[in-house]
Amino acid sequence: MPAKILVVDDDDLIAASVVAHVRAAGHDARQSADAATAEHEWRTWRPDVVVLDVRLPGRSGLDLLRRHREDGDGTPVVLLSGLGTVDDRIVGLEVGADDYLAKPFDARELVLRVEALLRRGAVAVEPTPSRITVGKLTVDASDRTAVVDGDGAPRRAELAPREFALLQFLALHPGRSFSRRELLRRVWGWDFGDDSTVMVHVRRLRAKLEADPADPQILINVRGAGYCVAAPAPSEEHSA
Repeated sequence: MPAKILVVDDDDLIAASVVAHVRAAGHDARQSADAATAEHEWRTWRPDVVVLDVRLPGRSGLDLLRRHREDGDGTPVVLLSGLGTVDDRIVGLEVGADDYLAKPFDARELVLRVEALLRRGAVAVEPTPSRITVGKLTVDASDRTAVVDGDGAPRRAELAPREFALLQFLALHPGRSFSRRELLRRVWGWDFGDDSTVMVHVRRLRAKLEADPADPQILINVRGAGYCVAAPAPSEEHSA
């Protein structure tokens, strides 16, 4: 069956082009020009993917996305924005977007990203433990927190969704290094994109978890290989 794609953008030329390309790829598509209309379509039509512009009349796309994520709606979202800086991209991802595309963009590339999200949703996800402990680090999915029980008082940090997803993935594979490109694909589900996004998330995690972010002991960089959560020392592993 064709997928249902909701395109939310107040620029009629952009929205019409995206809708045309989505339909040419064999999918169903509807267009909304403001947050109120998009809200109605999102809740009643129940799209498989939402293509959402950040700037909308009356209410921003980020506010609309945040509301749906707070309600537990996991519909994949591709966020569109005329602001293409890394920080803008990070804000969108932390609110809950699954992908991000800066304007101007090629509508054919957008369709490829939408279909990548559809494929990802069709793949069975391996169950993940709700709590993972690696040495002095504990990652808890129940409240999306991480605790480092080091010398002195434990450090507890509440993590943004993408920060948590990245740390959880690395904690599942302690001592194993992953490149930025691998992490972008395996955590974000992107086959393409700006891998500096990973670097920014690593920097934020270190600021929250490391005693000295300039000398990381938990989330480390392996030269030429990528990032990993440090494997516990034999004594720590035995005591666990």
